[in-house]
Amino acid sequence: QVQLVESGGGMVQAGDSLRLSCTVSGRTISTYSMAWFRQAPGKEREFVAISPWTGTVQFYADSVKGRFTISRDNAENTVYLQMDSLRPDDTAVYYCAVDRSLRRVWVPKLATHYAYWGQGTQVTVSS
Repeated sequence: QVQLVESGGGMVQAGDSLRLSCTVSGRTISTYSMAWFRQAPGKEREFVAISPWTGTVQFYADSVKGRFTISRDNAENTVYLQMDSLRPDDTAVYYCAVDRSLRRVWVPKLATHYAYWGQGTQVTVSS
């Protein structure tokens, strides 16, 4: 059984930083792309960042580019999301996810490309 456990969310002020963690059990992440998505109240879940299994280039939504950094520690089976210069519009529940496909050759940017999800961690940014 694959399980993802996220942590690190909280309430911060605009300009602050947070680091989210997602530890996976039941699947070795080294051969799977990993992603962070978020969902704000009344909005659809949206892609935030992707760490391809190849470990080369990471991909980001335009809204977070230059402020967020995704990274992974395959030995710890954990993926991280460092969030700097947080803004009120970053307020959302953040979810990590594991790709459906082993060693996918292209970058999966849709939620439907991911098979397993964490429970979500709330990030609230006040102005």
